[in-house]
Amino acid sequence: MKSLLQILQRACAERSQTWALATLVRTRGSTYRKPGARLLVDSRGGMLGVLSGGCLEEEIARYGLNVIRKGVPELLVFDTRRLNGCNGFIEILVEKIPAADTIENLLTLLANKISRRELCRVRTRFEGEKLGSELLTNDSFVIEEPGALLHTIRPPVRLLLFANGPEVEPVQALAYDLKWSVEHLSHPSELSDNFVPDDQTAALVMTHNFGRDLVALDRLLPLRLPYLGLLGPRKRHAELLAQLQEYRELRSSWIENLYAPAGLDIGSEAPEEIALSIVSEVTAVLSKRRGGFLRDRLRAIHSDQSQSIEHAA
Repeated sequence: MKSLLQILQRACAERSQTWALATLVRTRGSTYRKPGARLLVDSRGGMLGVLSGGCLEEEIARYGLNVIRKGVPELLVFDTRRLNGCNGFIEILVEKIPAADTIENLLTLLANKISRRELCRVRTRFEGEKLGSELLTNDSFVIEEPGALLHTIRPPVRLLLFANGPEVEPVQALAYDLKWSVEHLSHPSELSDNFVPDDQTAALVMTHNFGRDLVALDRLLPLRLPYLGLLGPRKRHAELLAQLQEYRELRSSWIENLYAPAGLDIGSEAPEEIALSIVSEVTAVLSKRRGGFLRDRLRAIHSDQSQSIEHAA
């Protein structure tokens, strides 16, 4: 997600620029990225984004310059088994993206929708007569078709941070580096009564103050966020919930996404390590993963599908 947001940010900043957009549309075997990954090429051959482990980008950029000059999309096929570190095949569609100084292009339209935290769907046809990518409307009825990638792009992770203490700075640093949207709130009253979360909204409570944590939980639990993290020992968490229970019914559906103590079990002690464990847990939960060792995973790391969904990070 970070790479895509960087691409969109640059496209919006340089609206008079003509681009070539390279989209990974199909993979077989072991590959560095999954379908939906993108790389942007400018008219000077400069690149932004990653589609391989660094072994194919320069060649893709050369094709990108040709596409900018000719205006004709091109499908590239790479066998990465012989010269590169991966053991598979990748197919990449390279298409021209016109300047957006007079009319919005695919990238600026996508940036506008993501800034409003809208779910986006991009269809990229890489076989047939009409090759290229289009941003679909919210009410478009789309059926799966051969030779087309339907890429669903969710908004970036939004982290509501009710926090004070030494962990705040490293949590923010990691979140900002991942291009998450961070809202640091000193008090739960700062969260609007009309606030509507989405499935990419997480919250972290770590004020190091029992009363403030209590008020924060009282405000956040009814929102049923996909992730609500609470820092501190189990005994303290039990005391907080017990006190809440005295004046509010705590429904089981509110508690099921409460992660307390917050963070993955990586032996964290220092604030930076605690931040790493928490940010990793948020990523795992929103990606619907368990956060275990990859060597113990029985299934492939990335599923091979014609449809792709891009989440956080």
